Amino acid sequence: MVEFVERKRWLFFGLPFTFTKYTIKEDLITIDSGLLKTAENDCYMYKVQDVELTVSLIERIFGMGTIKCFTGDTTNSILMIEHVKNAKTIKDFILDASEKARLKRRTLNTLNIGAEDIDDVLDE
Repeated sequence: MVEFVERKRWLFFGLPFTFTKYTIKEDLITIDSGLLKTAENDCYMYKVQDVELTVSLIERIFGMGTIKCFTGDTTNSILMIEHVKNAKTIKDFILDASEKARLKRRTLNTLNIGAEDIDDVLDE
């Protein structure tokens, strides 16, 4: 089973002195954050609809990137995996694992492309 465990890093030299840890597994993304008051946020991989990788100049200098996951999750529709090493590899893993998880669960993503207008045409 493939698993990535990364820490959010400072932009300054890419040092991992933050209290946010990202755990990415084949079926789940977990974000643990906080020191005195901790929060744990989970998102099932099959809910990830799209992934975006952004790399600023400073992130590029220190070999980091930020991954934005667009999900169908009700608590967090956008998961930010910020300032992590191996960002491209993690992004590719999330895309592949989310597609496999959707096929495994037999879920289907649909988009609303103005289907309500069809009802008006059919009524005429």
